[in-house]
Amino acid sequence: MVELKTAGEIDAMREAGRVVANALAAARAAARVGVTLRELDAAAAAVISDAGATPAFLGYQPDWAPTPFPGVICASVNDAVVHGIPTGQALADGDLVSIDCGAYLDGWCGDSAISFVVGAADPQDLSLIADTEEALARGVAAARVGNRLGDIAAAIGSFTRSRGHGLLADHGGHGIGRAMHEDPDVPNEGRAGRGMRLRAGLVLAIEPMLIRGGDDYRHDRDGWTLRTLDGTRAAHAEHTVAITEAGPVVLTAA
Repeated sequence: MVELKTAGEIDAMREAGRVVANALAAARAAARVGVTLRELDAAAAAVISDAGATPAFLGYQPDWAPTPFPGVICASVNDAVVHGIPTGQALADGDLVSIDCGAYLDGWCGDSAISFVVGAADPQDLSLIADTEEALARGVAAARVGNRLGDIAAAIGSFTRSRGHGLLADHGGHGIGRAMHEDPDVPNEGRAGRGMRLRAGLVLAIEPMLIRGGDDYRHDRDGWTLRTLDGTRAAHAEHTVAITEAGPVVLTAA
């Protein structure tokens, strides 16, 4: 069931979004060559705890997952697209890192993701990250009253394909509110003018996941991490976005 939020509820979600934005900033600031993914997790966890919020990912176990998720953040490196577990893996020079983070504050959830390179960057990786952020921006711009879900999907997908990138198959964004994952699903590719009409009060997590190669992926042995099937690198960007009469409002902006 799709639930529309009031202006006051959107304000409350903005506060949860600030916590997530600050946690992502802390994880990014801690990311250096030789630092472990577990240390990035600890940096984000400290911000969430200090804000009186609760991690959305820690202990989360959807139907398909073999075990509860063991981290506060998802930390996905290089060919890992999403759902990477923050382990003791140390970051190496040139690693492309995607960090996804969610948190609950006063019963409302925020969800956001960023990608960046540690150390000396391959220009192709920087271009992929920039295109992922642009795909997100185009998806957000299409999240307007009177448009349809297909307009968001088309905005993301058409740009991504024009840049020659793949899109993680079978994955996209979602509604969000009192639960991290709510209706509706928000695909990253589709036809404009199709799907549910967007109304004021709808809050969506919009999240393009771009790949330098093809769309296909495989599950890692940990049961969580999704890696590109062809071994190419990937990037992920996400914002929690409220649809209002005045236009889309990003709730997880820094």
